[in-house]
Amino acid sequence: MKIKASGRLQSIGSYAFEDVNKRVEELKARGITPIDFGVGDPTQPTPEIIRKATAQGLEARKGSGYPSYIGLLEFRQAVASWAARRFGIDLDPQTEISTTIGSKEAVFNLHEGVIDPGDYVLCPSPGYPPYSRGTLFAEGIPYQLALNESNGFLIDFSGIPEDIAKKAKLLWLNYPNSPTGAVAGEKFYNQAISFARKYGIIIASDEAYSEIYFTDIPPISILNIAKDGILVFNSLSKRSAMTCYRIGWVMGDPELIANFRKVKTNIDSGTPTFIQDGAISALSDENHVEHFRSEYREKRDILCEALVKTGLQDCTPASTLYIWQKVPRGMNSLEFATLLLDEKTALVTTPGAWISQATEKGDNPGEGYVRFALVPSMKETLLAARRLKTLRF
Repeated sequence: MKIKASGRLQSIGSYAFEDVNKRVEELKARGITPIDFGVGDPTQPTPEIIRKATAQGLEARKGSGYPSYIGLLEFRQAVASWAARRFGIDLDPQTEISTTIGSKEAVFNLHEGVIDPGDYVLCPSPGYPPYSRGTLFAEGIPYQLALNESNGFLIDFSGIPEDIAKKAKLLWLNYPNSPTGAVAGEKFYNQAISFARKYGIIIASDEAYSEIYFTDIPPISILNIAKDGILVFNSLSKRSAMTCYRIGWVMGDPELIANFRKVKTNIDSGTPTFIQDGAISALSDENHVEHFRSEYREKRDILCEALVKTGLQDCTPASTLYIWQKVPRGMNSLEFATLLLDEKTALVTTPGAWISQATEKGDNPGEGYVRFALVPSMKETLLAARRLKTLRF
């Protein structure tokens, strides 16, 4: 029997990071062990304090049955306490927070609750694929907003056509930004809120990298400015090296939280309670977060110094675990990524064009860049730097 995929599935092509993994496997099949800066999956062990709390939770919850759809009250209280300490935000755990199975499913499924066929969704490019793909599955229309170096990789709201703004239902923001490392401040968030309220647009702010920053002052949340019509998505994947655990949360406008919870209740059965126990422990401890941040900074500095010595532009990021590196003049992103895969260098990166979508004008804002994810070990990072220093552009 020949199976025909749905139109939605056929329209989206392959997932960019799946393609990166295929390239890694191709190198390994040739007997080459590459240093993989391709996919942003932390390699540090999940801190012991979290592992112990999870193990204790597993035993304590052995007869607890299905988890809550919206998360344990204790977990939501832990998120509220953390948000109060970190941002000075006052949140009601009962109505303004919901647990999620990481951020990916939450980002993707949000569209099912707020987008009708034909609604426009404003998506940053480059950007996290579920912004656009969740839109398509909800039968909405993604409209790509270019993040350009000339504007500090911030969205230029003045460049959004009036007719598009009037048809838009949702705006995605992502700061600290993946992959560019840009950090947004109060001025930008006020611009975003002013624009969204003018056209009746919901703001979804993906703040998954809020704790990986290299600035003297920690990045703020958009919830520091306003809550009405706004949802913030966050997770412990990057902050606490808990990618395997699949735990996160959404917080903000209580009406939008209620909408999200209704969607979630019909799609999944909640996050395992013993994982929430581990997450509560993670949110109570900042020592491991500071350690990870320091390690990412050190790896960033080692790699950026090596890249500059090859003759490339200094693209040292202010945040996140990525370097958004400009490629040599005369090369495109795939050509440079392929060059780095040479047997002598054997570095896996992600071509910028793979994680960006073309804008209405036809240009791809990710072209001309490659993304390094700072996830290899310190030893591997030092080795990668030595290999890079043999190159000249």
